Amino acid sequence: MKGAKVVVELLEREGVEVVFGIPGGVLLPLYDEIFDADFRHILGRHEQCVGHMADGYARVSKKPGVCIATSGPGATNLVTGVATAFMDSSPLVALTGQVATMMLGGDAFQEADSFGIMMPITKHNFRVMDPKQLPMAMKRAFKIATTGRYGPVHVDLPTDVLNAEIPEKELDKDFPIHAPRRNLNQLLDAVKLLENAERPAILIGGGAHWSSSGSEILKLAEILMAPMVTTLMGKGVVPDTHPLVLGVVGMHGKQSANYVLHNCDVLLAIGSRFSDRVTGKLDDFARKTKIIHIDIDASEIGKNVKGGIGLIGDAWTVVNALIAGLHQRSIKESEWKRRITELKQACTCDFDFKDRPIKPQKVIWELSRNLPDDAIVTTEVGQNQMWMSHFFEMSGTRQFITSGGLGTMGFGFPAAIGAKVAKPSSAVVDVAGDGSLQMVSHEFATTVQHDIPVIVCLMNNGWLGMVKQWQKLFYEKRYMATTLERSPDFVKLAEAYGADAVRVERPSELPEAIERATKSEVAFLIDVVIDPEEDILPMIPPGKKMTDVIRGKCGFNFK
Repeated sequence: MKGAKVVVELLEREGVEVVFGIPGGVLLPLYDEIFDADFRHILGRHEQCVGHMADGYARVSKKPGVCIATSGPGATNLVTGVATAFMDSSPLVALTGQVATMMLGGDAFQEADSFGIMMPITKHNFRVMDPKQLPMAMKRAFKIATTGRYGPVHVDLPTDVLNAEIPEKELDKDFPIHAPRRNLNQLLDAVKLLENAERPAILIGGGAHWSSSGSEILKLAEILMAPMVTTLMGKGVVPDTHPLVLGVVGMHGKQSANYVLHNCDVLLAIGSRFSDRVTGKLDDFARKTKIIHIDIDASEIGKNVKGGIGLIGDAWTVVNALIAGLHQRSIKESEWKRRITELKQACTCDFDFKDRPIKPQKVIWELSRNLPDDAIVTTEVGQNQMWMSHFFEMSGTRQFITSGGLGTMGFGFPAAIGAKVAKPSSAVVDVAGDGSLQMVSHEFATTVQHDIPVIVCLMNNGWLGMVKQWQKLFYEKRYMATTLERSPDFVKLAEAYGADAVRVERPSELPEAIERATKSEVAFLIDVVIDPEEDILPMIPPGKKMTDVIRGKCGFNFK
């Protein structure tokens, strides 16, 4: 069997239903076999975007997303998509074409050391030099991507390996890998610490998404009467409507959530890596707080925040173990619980603004009110991302998908395409800024060609908004290289690709535009002209303490 046929056969055996890719010369043997494959192929317009599409697909389906790029610039373009998945622990299998093995190292046409380039941004990396090793690389790639902490795996495929003959018996061999072991040796210590806590709190990170442990975390929080706060990646694990959920923490987090994070006496962190955007000034973080850290990756325990209790395992298993240990604890009212109720009420704002130009908070408020309960929302990166994390209400079975660790502009639109492919029955909305969308707007062509009716809600302020905000607050309004001057005309741009679009300039037009978009049978752009002077606040400046917060309209002092 030819190597190219082996790749397709093993993709089918893994249950792959769709791949996202762009062909090139060295990949033609593979694409000739894909012609007869049982799975769907979606042709993107840029390799970075096919990586993001596979990522969005993986986050919704909870299965590895598969992306394909050719050698040289195809592989280097794919790097950003792979790095984004790596930082957010998303399972991808990234296949790249490569020049023939005898030409490696000779600066052949479209040769690049994609194996070396991908090394620091993947869980594992294969370059198949011996055709007999191809089945092993493909099978292990899928296992590694979804064992332990999820992440991307790269397989580099020289074109002569794709053309080589491989004995079919090699396809039936098993190639086991070692799964990481749980370590719950400190479980009893954790249970005792939680039992004796006067001000317990739970920090929910992105790891809780992959283990689908939201209902178990809610049960644990209700046993402890502990408020829940989330990282950006943890948003949506538990519903924002629950009385114990206070929202997102960190640089642009809710003040009530940050207050709890910095004033609890015991913090249970679930699947969070304690990034700088969460901790602020690390030396000042949790100085009087005892920390219990749950993570499937042992290397995360004590990496940023030292001295806590570490419980190593998937969130679902460890949280259930804690529940079992706490099952006799009696639920009682406390001053801490009453304080949490006050804080949640104090951080509730009404954003039914009638102002013109439209306030971004009004856009988010209308999306929360008018999108279905099972909607999937993705975001770009910048002010739009922070407005969504702060104000969009997660309830029912809604899902929130964003680029957290790498902060990749242009992520949301292609990720929305992948998400829609994974769950076509749900409304999928990318909330974008005009800076991010211009990096990937060509993917409207992909949505039209492949009948993928996603929605893009563009918050158009004519600026690279987050950079402008920093220049405004920290650089004396010296605005350099941040104005986009409301160009291009996004409605005409979307329509040129065959999508539908509408421009919204009055707050009253938002509900009708959202309704039209959700009923559209093709991709739909809502171009919302928003106030260019509105900042995303509150904000804790980088490297500062919670008490250094710059307050917004809903800011208030905690005592």
